[in-house]
Amino acid sequence: MKKIELPPRAVETLYGVHDQNIKHLESLLDVRVDARGQDLSLDGNPADVETAGRIIEDFAALFREGKTFTDKELREAFAQIAEDRSYSLRDYFTKARFNPAGKKQVAPKSANQRRYIEAIQANDIVFGIGPAGTGKSYLAVAMAVQALTQKQVSRIVLARPAVEAGERLGFLPGDLQEKVDPYLRPLYDALFDLMDAERVAKMLEKRIIEVAPLAFMRGRTLADAFIILDEAQNTTSEQMKMALTRIGFGSKAVITGDVTQIDLPTGKRSGLVEAERILSKVEGIEFVYFTDKDVVRHRLVQQIIKAYESQTNKGEAAGPER
Repeated sequence: MKKIELPPRAVETLYGVHDQNIKHLESLLDVRVDARGQDLSLDGNPADVETAGRIIEDFAALFREGKTFTDKELREAFAQIAEDRSYSLRDYFTKARFNPAGKKQVAPKSANQRRYIEAIQANDIVFGIGPAGTGKSYLAVAMAVQALTQKQVSRIVLARPAVEAGERLGFLPGDLQEKVDPYLRPLYDALFDLMDAERVAKMLEKRIIEVAPLAFMRGRTLADAFIILDEAQNTTSEQMKMALTRIGFGSKAVITGDVTQIDLPTGKRSGLVEAERILSKVEGIEFVYFTDKDVVRHRLVQQIIKAYESQTNKGEAAGPER
């Protein structure tokens, strides 16, 4: 059993509305937390009691320092620490959170998201691979905006293969930009969520931020830039090699994709799948893998991903249909 004394009025914040926060902590760890006034007692599995104790001691120290908390923030932090015991509540509230452009604060919502952010900070090339809704693209754009704001790079290049249109862009209505914009819309959405619309518009006009189909990168050397290649599972081997060799001095690149959602024509190899095989042991390149547990969209998205994965696995076990 472990005992901890909290500062005045801290118990209400820690426990949350209808005690939801502390119940969530107890559900994540094999512990029971009881309060008598400002004194807490923790009982349960010794390793879990130790982890819960560190969490609550950090909470008490941050509370004394004047830090404010929301119930949602605390529960997200508890979940990440339960998944990665080396992480701490102080790290979550003082290191992991950042405000890329002064409009919106961004924080990892899972241990893998945090590893992804740390990988981008530490490496020049990072691959983020996993299902939809895990924050791969959004966090990459957030890191790019922060790098630009802090003058670590002088421009951002966001690219996607417009594979759904194949070679038939010419048959779509409008000028070239209007033809490809639908395929790039998710990247625009992330930018406008993180930065004021007027500021984004000015940077797009001055080409400080460039959002373009992957083909536009051919023949260029992108120095002092933060490059994001999104939906990379739909690059061919040749396109992936071309994109990775565009990187110049002072540049950083993040490549994101979902290897279960390849839309390439039959017989075409995915450049992302091939890059996994060829580059996994290259120093300075890091691969971060996401799972359905990292999905931050509607709770049903996790269930949908699991259901499809289960069906796929059953199909593979049964063999091809006749």
